Amino acid sequence: QVQLVESGGGLVQAGGSLRLSCAASGRTFSNYAMGWFRQAPGKEREFVAVISGYGRSTYYAGSVKGRFTISRDNANDTVYLQMNSLKFEDTAVYYCAAGGSVYNRRTHEYDYWGQGTQVTVSS
Repeated sequence: QVQLVESGGGLVQAGGSLRLSCAASGRTFSNYAMGWFRQAPGKEREFVAVISGYGRSTYYAGSVKGRFTISRDNANDTVYLQMNSLKFEDTAVYYCAAGGSVYNRRTHEYDYWGQGTQVTVSS
């Protein structure tokens, strides 16, 4: 079992930045690829970014590539999402998730989920 707790969400103006954190506990953190997803009101949960177990590989959704950066600190069992140049359309609840492969993009491919943290971007 892996427990995930997100933090760092909040209200920010368009063009601003936020850094989300996701603290993990339970099983060996480096065994898991870690992903970030988001869900806006009335929309399905969508893939944002993923990082491999040792951080050597990362992938991003096209809508955030070049603006968001995923990273991890295996010594502290934490994954981060640095979000720059935020846009109104980035407003959503952001979730971190633990899965088996850096190639995972779909929600059902992830085994463990956090409770989410709200990011609101004002225009």
